Amino acid sequence: MLPVLKYNGLEIANSVEFVRTAIRQMLGLMFRSSIHPDFAMIFQMKKTSSVNVHMLFMRFPIDVIFLNEEKKISGLARLNPWLGYKSMRNIKYVIEMKAGTIERFNLSVGGKMEFEEI
Repeated sequence: MLPVLKYNGLEIANSVEFVRTAIRQMLGLMFRSSIHPDFAMIFQMKKTSSVNVHMLFMRFPIDVIFLNEEKKISGLARLNPWLGYKSMRNIKYVIEMKAGTIERFNLSVGGKMEFEEI
């Protein structure tokens, strides 16, 4: 069974890509031309830490969801190509999704994300 991403029990993505290596984390969605509305890229940090998300070499805006160790939302951001940048502390997971996802599913700080780590 493929992993899915849920928010407070509601499925919001059924195409999930996990990123764990430093090189893959650095590349993220760079150089892609687009992503589908049901796609999520989940960055898993080795330990809770400060993270920086930049939009260099990106061609489209994205929504970024920052999670703590309990997979609760600590922060949300919409970032635009080339100019976007966001930094957060005490983050274990970063999720990148198609721009508009935050509004579409009414995501909010404190909400619970669910996914199986593979």
